[in-house]
Amino acid sequence: MERRQFIKHAGIAGILAAGVAPAAHAQGATIRWRLASSFPKALDTIFGAADVFAKNVKDMSGGKFEISVHAGGELMPAFGVVDGVQQGTVECAHTAPYYFYGKDPTFSLDCAIPFGLNSRQMTAWMYEGNGLTLMREFYKAYNIVNFPMGNTGAQMGGWYRKPIRSLKDMKGLKMRISNLAGAIASTMGLVPQALPGGEVYQALEKGTLDAAEWVGPYDDQKLGFYKVAKNYIYPAWWEGGPQLTLYVNNKAYESLSPEYKAMVAVAASNAHVVMQAKYDAKNPAALKELVAAGVKLQRMPKDIMDTAFKASQQIYSDLSAKNPAWKKIYADFAAFRKEENFWFRYAEGSFDSFMHAQKL
Repeated sequence: MERRQFIKHAGIAGILAAGVAPAAHAQGATIRWRLASSFPKALDTIFGAADVFAKNVKDMSGGKFEISVHAGGELMPAFGVVDGVQQGTVECAHTAPYYFYGKDPTFSLDCAIPFGLNSRQMTAWMYEGNGLTLMREFYKAYNIVNFPMGNTGAQMGGWYRKPIRSLKDMKGLKMRISNLAGAIASTMGLVPQALPGGEVYQALEKGTLDAAEWVGPYDDQKLGFYKVAKNYIYPAWWEGGPQLTLYVNNKAYESLSPEYKAMVAVAASNAHVVMQAKYDAKNPAALKELVAAGVKLQRMPKDIMDTAFKASQQIYSDLSAKNPAWKKIYADFAAFRKEENFWFRYAEGSFDSFMHAQKL
């Protein structure tokens, strides 16, 4: 169900005004779903979005629609959730779509690509651009109906055992980094590693990794990366606004009444907003505490940014030449990105640059 159609038939105000009676009458028996998350339960932000979603659904249905939430590895591996939803092992999952770059790079466009959209721009593309329509078409092959469900905002560029002063310092580093970003970073000599969040600290501590990126100060502090790597670099050129997604098995979704389908959409959109609000509210204090603990903040060297940007454009061109799904969706994504950056340069960009220079 696309946004405009959804609002026409079952807007938020309409659902709240109608109460739970229509859904209770339409779906007499209690529905119980399981949601497989790709994230550890300790992270109340990124894992917590699924809890917010499940509570919203339960509350709106008067307890007639219950969704149990399971951490990564509890029901299936963190990176196994697409298979789980596609095969109907679970009814739904909450994940970062770029984890599944190996299945098809096009998954990444539903999350984040290097030098892509920031969080507001991503939400605009999904809800008011063609993003949701295009990704729904793509996911049909996987028996999945997708809903945007969270965004971390722009992320930090990771933790490094040694200072990174220039491009040459990246060569040979073993780093936990997302798949598409890893493909680009590998052209610069970095050795990418794909690991679930719950496994990163141990690998960094043992020296299996030289560097690792996750999200930002609040989550990174919880995961303890600062204890084994003191150099914290910003920003992550690969994650300007990564979106998390709710995957719902198509058969399970189509079995729902229109009222319950509307609840799923509303609950996901609320969790989408709540997740980023948590990150924006919690990251400032966490960053100050990390610096007080001896963390050294450093901006990503410009030669790395420039080289990564050039490499990313070449990879996107190569993907468009051989992957029809990528070509179709990326063309729309890139056109939208161009227009958004034109606008943000005048609005947020100029306002933010002035405010950041003030003594507040």
